[in-house]
Amino acid sequence: MSGAGTKDEPWELTTAPGSSSYTMYADRAADPPVLVCQVGSTTLRYHLSAVEDLHAWLVEQGDWVDLGAADEKKEPPAGSVEAWARSADNPVGGWYGLRNGYRGRFGMYLPPLLESLGRAELTHQPRNNQVRAAR
Repeated sequence: MSGAGTKDEPWELTTAPGSSSYTMYADRAADPPVLVCQVGSTTLRYHLSAVEDLHAWLVEQGDWVDLGAADEKKEPPAGSVEAWARSADNPVGGWYGLRNGYRGRFGMYLPPLLESLGRAELTHQPRNNQVRAAR
């Protein structure tokens, strides 16, 4: 991974299948602090706490978990990263995505960041990828 995770030097990442590149950076001055994800001309925003919260949840799961990436209007597979990121039972009590209409795709964009930070392992298949906490 290249970049420092700042607006001027964002992390340069690739989705699990390796089919798309995108950038992310932490905006700690925002209220609440956010991860800004730039995918082409689309900007997504997620709670910055997602990095620690997702890692903690993966540790609790203890094994591989489906990514389940889905747009906001589609129902994600039960037990997937995407389902957890929308659940009322997660630490933020619902959606980690902050931009209405663009709150989905958490399972697509957050796990590669965790992998790049050394916090998770990720499969890199054309479809149906999974993630687990780094061992």
